[in-house]
Amino acid sequence: MYTCWNGMNGRYTMGVPLIKFDSYMAVEQAETPLDIVFVSAEVAPWSKTGGLGDVVGSLPIALAARGHRVMVVAPRYINGKSDALYAGAFDTGCRVPLDMGACGTQEVAFFHQHSDGVDWVFVDHPSYHRPGNPYQDENGVFGDNQFRYALLSLAACEAPLQLNIGGFRSGSPPGFPYGDKVVFVANDWHAGLVPSYIAGKYRRAGVYKDARCIFAIHNLSHQGVEPAATFSNFGLPEDWYDPLSWEYPSWASINGPAVNILKGALVASDRIVTVSQGYAWEITTPEGGWGLHGVLQARQHVLNGITNGVDTAEWDPQTDAHTPAPFCANDLRGKADCKAALQRELGFKVNHEVPLVGWIGRLDHQKGPDLALEAVPGLAARGCEFVMLGSGDAEYENAMRAAEAEHPASFRGWVGFSVPVAHRIIAGCDILLMPSRFEPCGLNQLFAMRYGTIPIAHATGGLRDTIQDYSPYASEPSGKGTGWTFSPPDPGSMLRAVDAALETRWHRPEEWQAIMRNGMTADLSWNRAALQYEQIFNWALMDAPVRAY
Repeated sequence: MYTCWNGMNGRYTMGVPLIKFDSYMAVEQAETPLDIVFVSAEVAPWSKTGGLGDVVGSLPIALAARGHRVMVVAPRYINGKSDALYAGAFDTGCRVPLDMGACGTQEVAFFHQHSDGVDWVFVDHPSYHRPGNPYQDENGVFGDNQFRYALLSLAACEAPLQLNIGGFRSGSPPGFPYGDKVVFVANDWHAGLVPSYIAGKYRRAGVYKDARCIFAIHNLSHQGVEPAATFSNFGLPEDWYDPLSWEYPSWASINGPAVNILKGALVASDRIVTVSQGYAWEITTPEGGWGLHGVLQARQHVLNGITNGVDTAEWDPQTDAHTPAPFCANDLRGKADCKAALQRELGFKVNHEVPLVGWIGRLDHQKGPDLALEAVPGLAARGCEFVMLGSGDAEYENAMRAAEAEHPASFRGWVGFSVPVAHRIIAGCDILLMPSRFEPCGLNQLFAMRYGTIPIAHATGGLRDTIQDYSPYASEPSGKGTGWTFSPPDPGSMLRAVDAALETRWHRPEEWQAIMRNGMTADLSWNRAALQYEQIFNWALMDAPVRAY
């Protein structure tokens, strides 16, 4: 049994009302509460394929805890697997016909659940009722995704006007809509038509004149590009084509004019935010802009980066139900137990002195699993044990199996994904590798820091922003850093960073523990991010809205 003290206390201010957020942090109330509407294709725990779902499932709760009235609008996916998750959402009885241009009038229903201080609104339509994840099934990507998410965007614009759920903030029963003085936060291309509908359709009709729309970029590489003829499916005025107009790049398999939903969002939104300051800069460069760097450079004056937070209740080494022992920054004994248990689970010899290295992620080119696999012999030669957890590209899955067969004493390739196993790897490893070629923010390095696992990552995007490189010359332990970064993204650079980490672990163990504690005591909460989003909202409200074309 370990008794741990949590040093991440909230800041108390005289005369400012405070409420509880998560289980340990007191949260100041916002000076000016706002009505905020998030729009997203994913929201955890109802729907999630990656970090987008985590963000939209957590940030609204943090903002609501600060006194804002917050609505989240997402599809109601009925796929035979996650259906039960929507049991708490009731049918509002509201049916709204939406003009989808060449696709005709489409009627949508709205389901509503109020929990954690947030109004979770789920748009119901037959196009969201099918097996698979939100975007694809075993046969590939759904061919009507553009229509499905245009429908979501237009439905989200109607939700604050039509749904009588606006009384919850003051504790009274629902009885009035949010109204049209709201701040929209549209996430990624799936919600990218929200800014166009607001600026090009509603404001022309005198609606949402005082509203603002923030566009949040989680991954610029996905843009919602389809042939130009599909513009007629949006129900937008014909003269709104220019903000969405696009040309397929010369290397694409399709040529000619196109519509680019994400490009239209960049043009029509009042402000743009992305998930780290580093990524906010990278996407304005030809190398990182995915063909949109010119548009982003033109709007750089309204572009900001805010690093994501983590769910500090789910990712808490003191209370984690998935790990065998609790621990904290002031008592690390439980981490040694977690390491020993993970070594046994993986079939390694239990030995605290052997460095245990982990990698967790989607098996695709972006995340760099090939770089990690190329480093397997080098890690084995350095006396490390290495475990990879992930699923995706069959080529990488097979390579993981082959690497385990070739290095049975030092490597384990866990093909598939399991939340409990991910928690146990994060808790039990000494080092977590993240050789992503690009990474808008990244969450695994934040999870690792919460558990005293040292991240070693490619210096890109949010990884560079969130990992403070170790400095042996810092006079105070707090200045020792939280991990190591490397560049360029290749096995040699990564192994040199591993060498530096191992040298510190073996020869300066007190500094290694200082690095562990620095990560564990860093403020990685969503409340920190919520404060920064409030500043973006206030800046947007200070400026005039984007004009209609």
